[in-house]
Amino acid sequence: MAESEAEMCRPIKKRKINASRNAEDVDTGASGSMTVSTGNCYEVFLSFRGPDTRHGFTDHLYNGLLDVGINAFRDDDELCQGKDIKPELMAAIMNSKILIPIFSKNYGTSSCCLDELIQIMECKNNNGQIVRPIFYKVKPAEVRYQTGRFGQAFHERRNRLRERSSFDPTTLEKWKKALDEVSTLKGYEADGYEGKLVKSIVRKVLNELKKKFELVISENLVGIDDHVKKVMELVCNKSDDTLFVGIHGMGGIGKTTLAKAIYNKFSNEFEYRSFIADIRELWKRNGRHYLQNQLIYDILKLKNETCNEDEGTKLISTNFKGKKVLILLDDVDSVVQLKCLVGNRDWFASGSRIIITTRNKRILEEVGVDYPYDHKEMDKDQSLILFSKHAFRRDSPSREFNDLTHEVVSIAGGLPLSLEIFGSLLCGKESKQWRDTIKKLEKVPNREVQEKLRISYEGLDHGQKQIFLDIACFFIGEKKTIPIYMWDACDFFPGEGIEVLISMSLIKVGSDDRLRMHDQLRDLGRAIVREENQLKPWCRSRLWDYEEVEKVLKGSKVTISFLFLI
Repeated sequence: MAESEAEMCRPIKKRKINASRNAEDVDTGASGSMTVSTGNCYEVFLSFRGPDTRHGFTDHLYNGLLDVGINAFRDDDELCQGKDIKPELMAAIMNSKILIPIFSKNYGTSSCCLDELIQIMECKNNNGQIVRPIFYKVKPAEVRYQTGRFGQAFHERRNRLRERSSFDPTTLEKWKKALDEVSTLKGYEADGYEGKLVKSIVRKVLNELKKKFELVISENLVGIDDHVKKVMELVCNKSDDTLFVGIHGMGGIGKTTLAKAIYNKFSNEFEYRSFIADIRELWKRNGRHYLQNQLIYDILKLKNETCNEDEGTKLISTNFKGKKVLILLDDVDSVVQLKCLVGNRDWFASGSRIIITTRNKRILEEVGVDYPYDHKEMDKDQSLILFSKHAFRRDSPSREFNDLTHEVVSIAGGLPLSLEIFGSLLCGKESKQWRDTIKKLEKVPNREVQEKLRISYEGLDHGQKQIFLDIACFFIGEKKTIPIYMWDACDFFPGEGIEVLISMSLIKVGSDDRLRMHDQLRDLGRAIVREENQLKPWCRSRLWDYEEVEKVLKGSKVTISFLFLI
């Protein structure tokens, strides 16, 4: 799955809160939290009166949100009252994207719940946060005008508070104002099948948090909308069927980007989603069992549930049947991978969507995908725009570089990866450097993509080359802080080196600080290392392939710079 904004928030140390309550507050059934985190980010904040709904409706809703990956906060320990805890609760409200007050019969007897409601409405009015009230066995009009069972409980609480000399009458007016405002908002009435309502609320919350589940794709996209439209037209005609969609084409043509864009279009329609990237690489590195567990966790939220392939296949084929899923399997290079992970249509509920990207069209034919899509190269106009975005930071070249630009675009052959790399390589260079680079590119056969990309690699200094090769062999998907200490000790100047690699579009660093690299560039880096000695792997600078490592260790040929078992 794509990364959420919540994960980008800086974690703050949790501390236990002890709040004392006076005798008057005992009868309020006030809600609170035993452990909260000041400053933490949440997607959803639930405000409710504990004794009314804690063990029933609220618990089902809270766990329903967690089950689909939504970071929810509930104040469930009746420790709201007291000066120590109030700021913690207010911070949780302010740092949540969606605020859900659950109005039950006795919600209005809790000063804490009403104070939370004031803050909730202030956040809506001042910060634009979403408020979705739930009226649990009470009517919105009862809340708005304090009538019926809700009003009776509220007035009894009001009368007790008025007897206190310390009670501020303006607080009562603030409560009434907040109740009046919230009851006019679009919300939900719970007075029937609660399980069905919980599922409906979770789906709508997912829709409102859609960005959380969208996969990250480049902002410099050109011409992709037409491809997305064509695929969507094919798929949407059979919305009730479980469909397998295959996207095939050569490496570097943008299959993954197209698949991600389609995935994002569908994401708000599905509670159960999974995106498994780089299957070809992960299959060799970690095996089928690892990928099955990743899929099982994404859909069922069960960690390391299976110990072997047979268990994984049985669990997926039986436990996914009732679930409408959205699954994207990226860079598949064998039919076995598909049979292991998605088997056949009977494994999933009606309406499921399985998206597959591969370089090998025959794989899609063998498994019988419903819609194979041949992702073609970009046309000349689109290629010109994409190249210009990276070379000139605009949609067209300057007059001085117009002819040179057309030459480079022609050499790139409509491959988005090549256009991006070449544009980044030539950005800011003088016309003489452009001509020299074009001469090098023209010597490489048209379809030899890696050899063209190697020209960018050759433009790096020694330390930058080493960082590039280390990432290609070992550190894709790892946080950049892990190898930086090593590179620094080797005097590779990693701070500058990483920035250069990013600026040349040779690597990317995600919002989670993890290193990313296109599979064409990864393959290029590994090919460069293999060329150090094709026949004697122990003479190479790096080893990453498990089988080669095993042979080297068995032959006691351990005289290499780096040895990583991944």
